[in-house]
Amino acid sequence: MNGTTNGTRKPVHLAVYDTLADWETGHATAHLARGGYEVRAVGPTTAPVTSIGGLRVQPDLALAGLRPEDSSLLILPGADLWDTSDDLAPFARTARAFLDAGVPVAAICGATAGLAREGLLDDRAHTSAVSFYLAATGYAGGERYVEADAVTDGGLITAGPTEPVAFGREVLGLLGVYQGEVLDAWYRLFHDSDPAAYAVLEKAGAA
Repeated sequence: MNGTTNGTRKPVHLAVYDTLADWETGHATAHLARGGYEVRAVGPTTAPVTSIGGLRVQPDLALAGLRPEDSSLLILPGADLWDTSDDLAPFARTARAFLDAGVPVAAICGATAGLAREGLLDDRAHTSAVSFYLAATGYAGGERYVEADAVTDGGLITAGPTEPVAFGREVLGLLGVYQGEVLDAWYRLFHDSDPAAYAVLEKAGAA
């Protein structure tokens, strides 16, 4: 599912908005960038936003200018705003457009609730923080909920807020940055602090 334009990978788009949970996507975006993907921040507008950790982020483009055909992947981090207002509903609608166009979407934490409200989890295997968190949205996908650190169903990745490394694993695997034993070693290194995993990554030139 590597998106390319004239032999060049299309960017990955990271959604940014006020109260975004800035710890949830760092593993994924850092290693996407190291793997040759440009990561571009897309905000509600091009005005700066402030993360829950107080980081001020300048979007590269506004959501209205984002097209699925220009992207390899849309990443949606959690944010308080997913549960306190409808301000981020346009990002969930954009996720629908991406999936309809065959371009993958990765959502973590509160963003999974946004996708649930949009109906995108009704027919796809998925996970989140806990099942009753999504059930509170009134969505129809409860039977497809999976108790797992992260889940990939076709072009959709979901994860809970405590699983940024598992989320990164699914993203990197989906886009082919790391695969097989290298991907497994990457996860073991960053999730389990397994020193043996570093040797695998070093041998593969991924350390």
